Amino acid sequence: MKETNMAGPLSIGALLQSDFVEDALYRDEGVCVVGVFGKSTMQAGPLKESLVNTLADKHMFSLFGGPEGGGTADSHVQAFYNQENRVLYLLLSSVCDSRQLLRACETLSAGTGHSDSHDFWKGLDRQHCLHLLYMFSVCHVLLLVHPNQTFDVTYDRFFRALDALRQKVLPLLRAVIKDCPVSKEWKVNCRPCPPRLLFVFQMNGTLKVSANGSESAGNPDKPKKHSPRRRLQHALEDQIYRIFRKSRVLTNQSSNCLFTVPANQAFVYVIPSADEDPVGALLGQLRTNCTMCEQDSTTLVSGPRRYQQMRRSARQASFSADTGIMSMGGQLVDCSLKEFLWQHVEMVLTKKGFDDSVGRNPQPSHFELPNYSKWVQVASRLHQVLISNTEEDIAELATKAQSQLKVLEGFLEADTKFSENRCQKALPLAHSAYQSNLPHNYTTTVHKNQLAQALRVYSQHARGVAFQRYALQLHEDCYKFWSNGHQLCEERSLTDQHCVHKFHLLPQPGEKPDIDRNPPILNHNSRGRSTSSCNCGRKQAPREDPFDIQAANHDFYQMLEEKCCGKLERIEFPVFQPSTPDPAPACNQAQQPPSETSGSGEAEKLKEPSTAQSHTPGDTSLSLALSLGQSTDSLGTYGDGDGTEAQVQQKRPSLVDRQPSTVEYLPGMMHSGCSKGLLPKFSNWSLVKLGPAKSYNCHTGLEQPGFLPGSSFLLPWDLVIRSRSEEDTGLTESLDGSSSSWPAPNKTLVGKRGSTGGLGRSRRRDDMARAFVGFEYEDSRGRRFISSGPDKIVKVLGPGGAKDPASRVLNTDMPLYIPSPSQGRGLKPHYAQLTRLFIVVPDAPLEVTLNPQVQPGPPPCPVFHPEQTDLVLPPDGLWVLRFPYSYATDHGTCYPPKENQPLNNYKVQRGILRATTANPPPQ
Repeated sequence: MKETNMAGPLSIGALLQSDFVEDALYRDEGVCVVGVFGKSTMQAGPLKESLVNTLADKHMFSLFGGPEGGGTADSHVQAFYNQENRVLYLLLSSVCDSRQLLRACETLSAGTGHSDSHDFWKGLDRQHCLHLLYMFSVCHVLLLVHPNQTFDVTYDRFFRALDALRQKVLPLLRAVIKDCPVSKEWKVNCRPCPPRLLFVFQMNGTLKVSANGSESAGNPDKPKKHSPRRRLQHALEDQIYRIFRKSRVLTNQSSNCLFTVPANQAFVYVIPSADEDPVGALLGQLRTNCTMCEQDSTTLVSGPRRYQQMRRSARQASFSADTGIMSMGGQLVDCSLKEFLWQHVEMVLTKKGFDDSVGRNPQPSHFELPNYSKWVQVASRLHQVLISNTEEDIAELATKAQSQLKVLEGFLEADTKFSENRCQKALPLAHSAYQSNLPHNYTTTVHKNQLAQALRVYSQHARGVAFQRYALQLHEDCYKFWSNGHQLCEERSLTDQHCVHKFHLLPQPGEKPDIDRNPPILNHNSRGRSTSSCNCGRKQAPREDPFDIQAANHDFYQMLEEKCCGKLERIEFPVFQPSTPDPAPACNQAQQPPSETSGSGEAEKLKEPSTAQSHTPGDTSLSLALSLGQSTDSLGTYGDGDGTEAQVQQKRPSLVDRQPSTVEYLPGMMHSGCSKGLLPKFSNWSLVKLGPAKSYNCHTGLEQPGFLPGSSFLLPWDLVIRSRSEEDTGLTESLDGSSSSWPAPNKTLVGKRGSTGGLGRSRRRDDMARAFVGFEYEDSRGRRFISSGPDKIVKVLGPGGAKDPASRVLNTDMPLYIPSPSQGRGLKPHYAQLTRLFIVVPDAPLEVTLNPQVQPGPPPCPVFHPEQTDLVLPPDGLWVLRFPYSYATDHGTCYPPKENQPLNNYKVQRGILRATTANPPPQ
C-alpha cells in the first residue's frame, strides 16, 4: 500500500494487512499509539471522531453518515496514522455510540423474545470487551470520552471485568507473540507498557463562566485562582482516583494494573460547552488556522530538527489558540485538549515512559517504544486471536480465548445474576405446587394440570431473562419426577377407562406376568367389571373391562360357548383364512374422508326399502334370494346356494368377483370405510339359533336370566302372504262346496267386510304369518329388557304378551345406547347397550333378510356391519343376533357416549330386517 492510501482512516484489519512502508526519515523512530473509546449521545456530531480530528488537525473522520472505514453494528476499530507527528490513533466504536446503537436496533427483528434480545445485547457487550482488551494491549495512551461532566461509575465494574479477562487470556497471548521481535518484558506482559488512561468529559450548558472569568455567584473583586472548569477537572480526578483505589482497579504497583493514571499530571479534561455564537466560533477558528499558516511559512529543515520543530510549532499553535493565553486578573489559563494530550504523548515519544507506581517502594514499570513495523507484527498477532480468528495455526488459541469470556458474566451481567437467583428461589415453590395433592401414580392429564399449576406459581415469583431457561428446567424436573415410578399406564380400555397399573409392559406370548421387573410385566386392568350374557343370552357371567377388540367381541363369548351355546345351530360369518404361516395386517388402507364415509352410509340407508313396503310381493327383486337349505351351514364368503349363484352375480358382481385376501387381514372391524377384499381374523358378531319358532311362547316371553319383570316379551310382526288370488276366494264359493247352491239365509258371504264365519278365519291362517322381533338392551350390571321403541321399554303385566307391533322399531333408527331404567345411587348415569336382536321366523314361505348397520358415534364415524350382509334367515327358527360389545377401527376405538353427549348419534339404522315371499305369484 502506498503512502497516499494512508491519508484517510482505515479499519484495523485493513491497516494490519496492508504493505505500507514508511519513509526512511521515520522508519527507525518510535510510534506512540493513542486509543480513543467511550460513549456518545444523540448530538449534532459524534464526539470521538471530532476529537481525533482536533488532535490530528485534519478532518479525517466524517462527522455525518457512517464510518468511512466500514464496519457492522458490533464493535470495531478504525485507525489513522499521523506519520509526521509519530502518532497512531485507534478509534473504537461500539453500541455505546448512538450511530452503532441504531444499526443494532435495526438488525433485531420484531418477533425477537426478551431472552433472545438480552443475549444479543450481551453478545455485543462481550465483543466490545474483546476489542477494548485489544486496545489495552497495543496502546500507550487511552482516552475515555464521556458525553457529560459526570463520571459513570459502571466503568469501575467494567474495568474489573476487563482486568479479570486479561489475567485469564494472558497465557494465550504470550504464546501468540513469543516469536515477535520485541523485548522480553513485552512478551511477558503482552503490552508495550501499562497504558495510561485519560478522561475527556464534555461540559453541558449547566456551567457558565462570566466574562471576567469569575463565578457568577462569587465576589468579582476577589477572583479565584482556578477557573470553574479547572476546579471541576480537579474534583473529577479526585473522585475517579478514589473510586478506582477503593475497588483496587488501581494499586501501588502499576505493572499489575490494567491501566495507570499519573500521580502529578492532569488526567481529566473537560471540554467547554459550545459557544452560542456560531459566527464568532467560525471566525475564531479561521483566525487560528491563519495563525498556524503564518507560522508554517518559516524555513523548512529536514531530519530530526524538522520533527522537533513540527512538534514545537504544533504545541505553540494549539496553546496560542486557547482563549486564555494571557492570565486574566491573576487567574491561570486553561490548556487546550491537544496540549492536555501532548504532555503525555511526549513522554512516550521521548522514551521517558510512565512511572505511575506509588507507595514506599515503587517498582519501575516496563516501557518500550516500538517502531511501526514491530508494532504491526505484534498487533497483527493479537488481532488474529482476539478479534478476527482467521489464521488456522492459532485457531485453537483463539477458541480458548473466546471461551474465557465467561469470566465476564459476574461483572457485566448483573441483571442476569439477579434473574437467576430469583428464578432459583422460585423453583422449590413450583416443585411443591406440582407435588401437592398428587396420587402415587397419575396420568398425563393430571401431570399437565399439575405442571400448569406449578408454572403459575413459578411465574408469580420468577423474573428476568432467566425466566424461560428455568421454566424449561421446571418442565424437565416435573417430567423426571413423574416418569420415575409415578407414571400411570396411559392405555385406556374400550369403555374409556384407563389402566390402574403404573407404567408397565405387556407380556409376550408364553411369558408370565412379573411385577418385580422394572418396568413390570402386567396385563392391563382398569378394575372395571361388568356382567354380560353369552351369544344366545341364556347364561350370564362377569367380565373384565376389555382393552382390545378381540377380548371384547370374541374371547369372552368363546369362553361361555363351552358352557352354554357351543352346540347350537349357527350361521358362521366369514373370517380370514391364511395361506401363509405369518400373515400381516393390512396397512395404508384406503380410508374414505369423513364426508364421504358419512355420505355413503346415508346413501345406503336411503337405498334400503322401508319395512312397511317390504311386506308386498313387489319388493322381491330387492332381496338376496339365498337358498333356505344352506342356512344351517356356513355360507362361505358371500354364499354359494344352489340355483342362486347366477342371481347373486347379477345383483352383486363386485362382491363375487373380488376374492378375499389370504395374505393380509383386516386389523379392525368391518365397516363402510375399510378396504374391500379384506376379512378380520375373527368375527365380532354372532348369529345362533335357539330352536324352532314354537320354542318361543308369546304368553311367557323369553325365559332367560337378567330380564326386568315384564320386559322379556318380543314384539309381534304380522306378515301378509298372498298365496291365493282373489278369484280363488270369490263370492260364488258356497258354504258346502256346491257351486249351484244359494247362500243360506242370515249367512254372510265370504269376502264381505265384517264377515265372522269360519272361512274368514281360515283365510287369515292361510294369508297371514306372525313373526316376532325383539331389540334387547343390557347394562353393565346385567339388567336386560326388550325395547318397543326408541324411548320405550316393553312392560307386560298380564297374559297375552306384548301388544305393540314391531313395525315401529323396524321403521325407525333404534338407539345403540339408552339410559338404564335401574340407575344406581351415584351421580354418573348408567347406559344400557343394544346387545342382541331376537327374531322368530315362522314356518311359512317367507324370506326374512337380516342386514344390520350400526353407527356407534357422530359423523364422521363409519357404519359397522357384519362380515356378510343381507343374510336370509331360514324359516321356523328362533334366531339371536349378538351385536359387538365394542366398536373400533384400525385407527382407534369408538368409545361409549359421555354424560353431555347426545345419544341420537349412536344408532342402529333402520332396515335391519325385511321380509318377502319366497315364491312370488305371477303378475
